[in-house]
Amino acid sequence: MSITANWSYPTAIKFGAGRIADLAESCRAAGMLRPLLVTDRGLANMPITQNALDRLNEAGLGRALFSEVDPNPTDANLEAGIKAFRAGDHDGVVAFGGGSGLDIGKLIAFQAGQTRPVWDFEDIGDYWTRADAAAIYPIVAVPTTAGTGSEVGRAGVVTNSEKQVKSVIFHPKMLPTVVISDPALTVGLPPVLTAGTGLDAFIHCLEAYCSPFYHPMSEGIAVEGMRLVKENLLRAYKDGSDIEARGHMMSAAAMGAVAFQKGLGGIHSLSHPTGVLYHTHHGLTNAVYMPYVLMHNRSAIEDKINRLSAWLDISGGFDGFMQWVLDFRAKLAIPETSKALGIDDAQFHRMAEMAVVDPTAGGNPIPLSVADCETLYQRAYDGEV
Repeated sequence: MSITANWSYPTAIKFGAGRIADLAESCRAAGMLRPLLVTDRGLANMPITQNALDRLNEAGLGRALFSEVDPNPTDANLEAGIKAFRAGDHDGVVAFGGGSGLDIGKLIAFQAGQTRPVWDFEDIGDYWTRADAAAIYPIVAVPTTAGTGSEVGRAGVVTNSEKQVKSVIFHPKMLPTVVISDPALTVGLPPVLTAGTGLDAFIHCLEAYCSPFYHPMSEGIAVEGMRLVKENLLRAYKDGSDIEARGHMMSAAAMGAVAFQKGLGGIHSLSHPTGVLYHTHHGLTNAVYMPYVLMHNRSAIEDKINRLSAWLDISGGFDGFMQWVLDFRAKLAIPETSKALGIDDAQFHRMAEMAVVDPTAGGNPIPLSVADCETLYQRAYDGEV
């Protein structure tokens, strides 16, 4: 991919193959001299991670790594990371990886200097104003998947182990100072993760687009993000070395995270309890629930989907779009039912109660009740679109 660019929206982004070379310089520009690189266990010993650590060390910034991060990060992961951050006298974080590494890295930088529990800063009203903004450490984000878009987000998701719920922690200063968006880092991503993370990016855009709240800027970004996924995800899935497709998918992921300032919806609110209780992959779980929630919301979103279909060059309006979604999932080997994810139907009522109070539920085009969510869980389990 020959495109190289420096963007300043919504933060400074260094985009292009090979831009990992700018990591040390970016850390220094953010004010870091002793950064802690935070990633997940699976990435810790991978060449891309070791190369990043080498670059930091060669620049005189040390070689510090924290990787005790689960696929669905928990408060225990966060506490361990804060302990490592303080013990190493670090002055910033390189958040490196997919959604789990990015979120926990950002949360470590946010929480390490706070005196109140992290739950006091949930994304509710003005809770974020409780934080000591001067005690938040700088962050440089390096995504290695094209899905969550957390690298351009102002929040992190962490599981409350006691309550068994996912909480969104928000503060404007959690937005990374610099993002290194290097599609070469995603080349080794297995097809199954390419598909799951890529559809997560698409669903961020889709739910933001369908959200009833007024935010035309985010809505426009969402539409273009979906086009990029439609035209590039299958390419990246079939040929992981297609650097152009990988680059466009990284852009789409960032666009999804910018777009969902407008809101998310039922796909995410169903997915979060599933991830907490069954430890399923977030993007893959979203992809499974997508058609069921779309059908549930049809009466509220059909006109918008008709417009979207025209832009995406999909004929047949809402029905055509639904068929495209089902076909697209099949080409990416996404399971048709939640049963295929390894969950059972024993906790649907409990999950439904969790889903309706999830922060993302408020953005659904049709208000969700416990009964609605329980029905959706059952349909997704049975495959009744």
